[in-house]
Order: sequence, then structure tokens, then C-alpha cells
Amino acid sequence: MPWFGWLASIWVLAAERFRRDQEVRFHAYQGFYIFVGWVIVHWAVRLWFELIFVDFPPLWRLAELLILGLWIFMLVKTSTGEKYSLPVVGELAERSLDQG
Repeated sequence: MPWFGWLASIWVLAAERFRRDQEVRFHAYQGFYIFVGWVIVHWAVRLWFELIFVDFPPLWRLAELLILGLWIFMLVKTSTGEKYSLPVVGELAERSLDQG
């Protein structure tokens, strides 16, 4: 599921149509940064857990599910027209808007 989110984010950020729409671009950046978090968990944290905690159940799956749930939560918030800013990700999105 998260693989589709980054494609939509990149499309929105690259589209001339949304170049001046700061709210849409904010949500696109925030969605992209959520995807980056998912990639970090999927590749780096997963490897770390598999190497160190061999006998434990796959805890990295729980982290992936939490990120997926967060992504769905943000989709619902955005679809209702609410600008919801996540604590760290929202700040990164705001900084990206200021630079772009």
C-alpha cells in the first residue's frame, strides 16, 4: 500500500497544476515523508530486528502496520479537507514548502 502513496506525492509535487497550491503540496510532502519512514522501517529496522532479535516475533511488522494506519488516518483527514500536521513529519513538510 505505501508504494502507491509516494507515486501520488511525486506526481502532485511535479505537476504544474499544483505548483501554487500550498495545502495540496503540504499533504504531498507529508505523505512522501511517511513513505520514507515506512522504507526506513521496512529495510533498516527490519534487518536490525532480524539480526539481533532472532527468536522474537517480527516486531518490525507492527511498526509497518502502525505507519500504514497513520497513512490511512492522514488520507481520511485530507479527504475531509482538514489540514492535519503530524509532529515531526508536518514540520519537515512545512520546511519543504518554504524551500520550494
